[in-house]
Amino acid sequence: MLPLNVYSEVAPLKRVLLHRPGKELENLTPKWLKELLFDDIPWLEKAQEEHDYFKNILNQHGVEVVYLDDLVVESLNTPQIKREFINQFIYESHVTNPTTQKKIIDFFLSMDTKDMIHHTMAGICKESLPGFKKRSLKDHIRDYPFITDPMPNLYYTRDSFAIIFDGVSLNKMFRKARRRETIYGEYIFKYHPLYKNTKHFYSRYDRYSIEGGDILVLTDQIVAIGISERTEPDAIETIAKTLFKETDAQVILAIDLPKKRSSMHLDTVLTQVDLDKFLIHTDFQGKLNVYEIYRGSKPGTLKMFEKEYSIKRLFSYHLKRKITLIPCGGDNEVAADREQWGDGANALCISPGVVVVYERNQITNQLLRAEGVTTLTIPSSELSRGRGGPRCMSMPLVREDIK
Repeated sequence: MLPLNVYSEVAPLKRVLLHRPGKELENLTPKWLKELLFDDIPWLEKAQEEHDYFKNILNQHGVEVVYLDDLVVESLNTPQIKREFINQFIYESHVTNPTTQKKIIDFFLSMDTKDMIHHTMAGICKESLPGFKKRSLKDHIRDYPFITDPMPNLYYTRDSFAIIFDGVSLNKMFRKARRRETIYGEYIFKYHPLYKNTKHFYSRYDRYSIEGGDILVLTDQIVAIGISERTEPDAIETIAKTLFKETDAQVILAIDLPKKRSSMHLDTVLTQVDLDKFLIHTDFQGKLNVYEIYRGSKPGTLKMFEKEYSIKRLFSYHLKRKITLIPCGGDNEVAADREQWGDGANALCISPGVVVVYERNQITNQLLRAEGVTTLTIPSSELSRGRGGPRCMSMPLVREDIK
């Protein structure tokens, strides 16, 4: 099996990256929900049960699941690399007091690597750091319980990096609360024995933000990317130039979305569920502003064509087949909005016509089945509180090639 191989949204899934929710969810508090991009506080024990159910469904259908924390541990495989990671984590967490920095280093070095990684994800509480005292002005004036922030969005592994073909886009996250998440991907793709030689199509140090929920790999030549609340147009131009230079990609389809939380990523309103079928929020079935981006006549340049097309017309043309759109929640406006908010449009396709979906979206799931799509339902009363579905919670590493 190749380390990375993703040339389709629907080809049989063989290996996928997940992150099982951890203590970072218990470190959410009502005071800081908005800052950490949550609307509610999931119950960790139940969220873990639901996530384990998700993992087991994947295993039962022949998908190998690997976990983010395990890959990071396997990457920090020498004392020097581990120390490099600790120093970078402290720097990116904006801990500036030298005494506090030293206490964090000693704290991390006193535990095994996996425990250390879990502490970086969960956030370091002031009360849990041995010998912590208020030393900086920030410590004194801010009523905040953490020295380093928790990362509760980590179980949405789709966003911080995205596998495209046989390479990776190591993303720059739009919101400050999520930017440190990509440090784990940086070390995986720098030091992990299996992934350290991976081609990079984007860097977390690039200027503009791009997130994996906006990236759909439709074929070995076509990539669709949402211009969204969290993916900037300049980032799409940057990654397009790299993909045209280093791969056989022929066209990037940039799809302009409203810049709001309910459609924060392309995959919150559109996911592919079969070779010729897409699940879509009904508000996006009409004409949209879309941009076809091709290689320019000179190296490093682009040709762009602005269109006012429906998704059906755009994808039918580029995929060379008749496309069926399945509306999330059906044609009822109330049901459509409610089920889209519950991630009804966010399905993970594990083979053509077989998808993992949240059981809560009953209308959408009935419509999928009516179109011949097999729905593998998972519970989501807690997982859905973070505003993401099965596709958001998974990063495919290997899919079979479509014959």
